[in-house]
Amino acid sequence: MATGKVRIFELAKEVGLSSKELIALFNDRLGGVFEARNQLSVVPDQIADLVRGVLAKPVPAPAPKTTPVPAPKKAPAAKRTPAAAPAPEPSVPTLKPVPVTSRRGAAARPAPVQAQTAPPAEAPARPASRRPTSEPTIPTLRPVPPGQSSVTPRPQPPQQASGVSAPAGIPVRPGLSPRPGQPGLPGQGYQPRTGVPGRPPQPGRRPSGNGPFRPLGPPRPLRPAGPVMPDQSAPAPSSGEKGGRPGDRARVREDKVSKKDREKDLLLEKERARKKRSDGAPVAPARQLETIEIPDLLTVQELATSMIVPAKDVITELIKTGTMATINQNVPSDVAISVARKFGFNAVVKEAGEEVTVEQEEDKPEMMAARPPVVTVLGHVDHGKTSLLDKIREENVAEGEAGGITQKIGAYTVERGDRKITFIDTPGHEAFTAMRARGAKVADVAVLVVAADDGVMPQTKEAIAHARAAEMPIVVAVNKMDKPEAQPERVKQQLAQEGLQPVDWGGKTETVPVSARTGDGIDQLLETVLLEADIQELRANKNRRATGVVIESALDRGRGAVATVLVQNGTLRVGDIVVVGGTFGKIRALVDDKGKQVKKAGPSIPVEIMGLQDVPSAGDTLMVVSDERVARETAAKRKTRRRDTRIATAGGQRVSLETFMQMPTEGKKTLNLIIKADGQGSLEALRARMESLSTAEVDIRVIHGGVGAITPNDVNLASASNAVLIGFNIRPDETAKRLAENEQVDLRFYQVIYDIEDDLRKAMLGMLEPKFREVTLGRAEVRKIFKVSKVGTIAGCYVTSGKIVRNAKARILRDSAVIFDGEIESLRRIKDDVKEVTENFECGVQIARFSDLKEGDVIEAYTSELVAPEPVPA
Repeated sequence: MATGKVRIFELAKEVGLSSKELIALFNDRLGGVFEARNQLSVVPDQIADLVRGVLAKPVPAPAPKTTPVPAPKKAPAAKRTPAAAPAPEPSVPTLKPVPVTSRRGAAARPAPVQAQTAPPAEAPARPASRRPTSEPTIPTLRPVPPGQSSVTPRPQPPQQASGVSAPAGIPVRPGLSPRPGQPGLPGQGYQPRTGVPGRPPQPGRRPSGNGPFRPLGPPRPLRPAGPVMPDQSAPAPSSGEKGGRPGDRARVREDKVSKKDREKDLLLEKERARKKRSDGAPVAPARQLETIEIPDLLTVQELATSMIVPAKDVITELIKTGTMATINQNVPSDVAISVARKFGFNAVVKEAGEEVTVEQEEDKPEMMAARPPVVTVLGHVDHGKTSLLDKIREENVAEGEAGGITQKIGAYTVERGDRKITFIDTPGHEAFTAMRARGAKVADVAVLVVAADDGVMPQTKEAIAHARAAEMPIVVAVNKMDKPEAQPERVKQQLAQEGLQPVDWGGKTETVPVSARTGDGIDQLLETVLLEADIQELRANKNRRATGVVIESALDRGRGAVATVLVQNGTLRVGDIVVVGGTFGKIRALVDDKGKQVKKAGPSIPVEIMGLQDVPSAGDTLMVVSDERVARETAAKRKTRRRDTRIATAGGQRVSLETFMQMPTEGKKTLNLIIKADGQGSLEALRARMESLSTAEVDIRVIHGGVGAITPNDVNLASASNAVLIGFNIRPDETAKRLAENEQVDLRFYQVIYDIEDDLRKAMLGMLEPKFREVTLGRAEVRKIFKVSKVGTIAGCYVTSGKIVRNAKARILRDSAVIFDGEIESLRRIKDDVKEVTENFECGVQIARFSDLKEGDVIEAYTSELVAPEPVPA
């Protein structure tokens, strides 16, 4: 065969071996020269030619008739004599291989040698087409050292029925003969494996003959029953052999370890060593921790990848800190920072940069202009804050609007001479707190209202803490100075204890005595506020795209999503495309604090905007962008990031009436409700009644109300605002029900308004009793009506989802409104009474005590089960 690119499986066919045996021979004998990976590996030409020469099937020539060598008639059996050396034969390999000794069991038993003439039938050798008695192996390519001494071999008896004679003149080890089936030394030829004449085959041994030969490993011990490996026919090599098979097999196993696995193990060892060093003694001051940047929200896998640490080690550290998270769950940035420090990294939270870049001009000094100051009024609700604000508004009302001005929005502007001041109304501090938490510096000056007859109260201290967190200057308005029991000096003393040292006491806090009833001190208060603003030198650039912040927002039925925005920089115009938090839209109208529509609004001007797709949150940032596509993509990314952050922080917990009082909330708790009713009158009564249940500890807010069935949009709004969804004589459709289960939104359905009121009161007190929870079994659509005498009305139905069960409760829905609630009296399939009918089958249904069924009605089968709420902690 011509030389070329030959693969292992082709070469194995040529030499009569299997691919697995040839690969094992290569790795055993030529491990350092050539490595065989699989049957498709290419064998070099030199090695292929050598294998063909060594493992080629020998074709022995017919043996000529010779005169037997005379020998003594008797020879002792235990005496070993040197074997006769026959004439050398031509050999294929050119290198001198190491002589391979035969196994002990292969030595023949000596027998008397008699002079006889070989019979003619036995003189010829075996035909050339027959395979040798055993497969040869590739010799180890090691040169024989020169001058090797000869040894006396074990005597060889003459073999009958064989044309191959034992070679002579070749030095071998004493007592051992060349291994059958292996090539001998140069000129020695091949040693076929033959059995001992007259010896019966042992049980469990494979008789010698043609068959595969496996050269790897020592022979296994014989078993009484079961299959025996082919090379078990030979016993283990003698203890004097060097380079035994166990060592070769170990080397094969070691070579099978891939380089990639070794590099991976080395990398893991380095990381474990670094982890142990970081967990040990404190880091020396001279050593700097490696700094990595992480986002404000990331998964466990992303954290592990940034540190080049196995994810299982990160999960172990999270468990130690009390955070249970899987590899794909998000972890907050503060937890990620503490875990990274334990692994020797200094994690730095990179700012969550905006997904879009606002095209804007540089704020050059010549483009900056003075802007009105933004003032927020804080204080206890009983200290006259609302009265003071009303007095300020009356001082600035136009003559045609004498008697007061309607508060349209949560922020408004007043004029003082040629100067303007923007006031932000923050009742209950809710919007103010939300803005502080999001880091939006909205107000420039804080006016703290303290009653002269009451002094500093706990809510006053809370307001001081909010103002300090925002790093705003504080102007104290000591109100109710017209009362005889007023004690302004006592108020100043209490303020000094809180760290607000009055100016007349040598401090830096301005205190102005005022009276909201008489109006005394109002002008002085406004002058003091303007003085504080002049010290800060408030300036802004109005010749750029606008940016602002949301003061408050609401969902109006007639106008849609409405938000009160304070413009901080630039100019906001009608028609601008804006991104506000997780929503976007095109501004359709701008309304100022007087209720008038305007075309634009500059810095520090509060306006009410309309045209947003959804209701933003208080504290969200407004930003004008170039086109709607960019606005849509940015809003979607922000909404997804907020949802992941909320789930990672709160563990995905949804509010319900059972768990409402258990939720940890600082200050006043708020319960958001979404109400869907069957009529506008019911909706208005429910809204007024629910909001009237608010107390000093719990505020109930109806954030949305509507008429008609519960839709997926209602469920999404309840999920985003963490609200409870209430249906009054209304049922949800299938899509909305599945979405509510996935989003874990609390759906509740009532038919009596007093039941809603009782559940809300119990939820506010944390005393909700065990309730019956409805489990929907299935729905069926009425497609045909049958009137049967003496039986009643039978509805021919098609089960669209779930199953319809006999004697189960059922309600009749017509245009998503409940018209009857009863039980299933009879259920038939074809002509047989059945217990239940599953989805995609037709059936006949009879409702007890109801016969006004129409085609197109929906029969909803359900059952009720008692569910005990979770206990409220003390």
